[in-house]
Amino acid sequence: MYAIGVDLGGTKTAAGVVSAAGEVLFSETIPTLSRDGGEAILDATAALVSGLMSQARAQGLDVAGVGVGSAGVIDAGRGVVVSATDAILGWAGTELAAGLASRLRLTPESVRAVNDVHAHALGESWTGAAAETASSLLVAFGTGVGGSFVLAGSPVLGHRYVAGHVGHLASPFAYSRGRALPCVCGRAGHVEAIASGPAIREAYVRLGGSPDVPDTRAVFALAHDGDAAATTAVRDAAVAAGQAVGGLANVLDPELVVVSGGLADAGEPWWKPMEAALRAELLAPLAGLPVRPAALGNTAAVIGAASLLLTPSGSVEDLLETL
Repeated sequence: MYAIGVDLGGTKTAAGVVSAAGEVLFSETIPTLSRDGGEAILDATAALVSGLMSQARAQGLDVAGVGVGSAGVIDAGRGVVVSATDAILGWAGTELAAGLASRLRLTPESVRAVNDVHAHALGESWTGAAAETASSLLVAFGTGVGGSFVLAGSPVLGHRYVAGHVGHLASPFAYSRGRALPCVCGRAGHVEAIASGPAIREAYVRLGGSPDVPDTRAVFALAHDGDAAATTAVRDAAVAAGQAVGGLANVLDPELVVVSGGLADAGEPWWKPMEAALRAELLAPLAGLPVRPAALGNTAAVIGAASLLLTPSGSVEDLLETL
């Protein structure tokens, strides 16, 4: 049996045909029409999936359905986007699962959806860094900060499907000159305001760095060359990230922690202070907690979304049991 997994983000949408063993056989990526509204995004996503289904049929592959990991707060029971940021205009309220099912002429139960970070965590739990664990905590640090706690193969979604918004924990590092840094959620003083990729560049400029430095990648390059402001911005973001993850580990007691996202891939200048801060936060019984980088890269959410159709714990009923 095979399924199509879709990773629908604010910038791009990737989809692939995934086997029952969690292997991506072939995939395609398109830009997300993030300024054009929900219906246009559904049209484009359906066209992407339809093309993959045709390729699968041509190879004699039986596709069971479509799983979607999407940006936003996703009601996994109904497959509806409960809320979303302006990264995707008009996305909130979109009937994601039903809209794709009707466009693809599939039965409603053969299209399922969760938040994209939950899909990412499902992929790592199924075939990646957390494979064969009873529980795992994944936290991703990139353009934003998100997380997912996977228990017995299913992500804990929360009563209102908001579970996993790690970026919106309070952080003592998210302050400048005594004032809480604004967060994209509209509040202030949150982890995402100091530990995300864009926040690193903002911190660099606050610390006296040139506003002409274009992005976070450039800040890391400057830190590598010994620039004091860049070094401090990267270190503070890493320490804030580690403290947040360590605190969550104290609350959840996972078997394993997986750290993912673009910042986790940036190497030792970020990873070492992050892990040191994480371990400094842990209660004594958690001293030996394994902390690993994610293993599946850009395919994690595609694999995890497909697992909604391909694994027993991916069923809607099992997902809802974690509420």
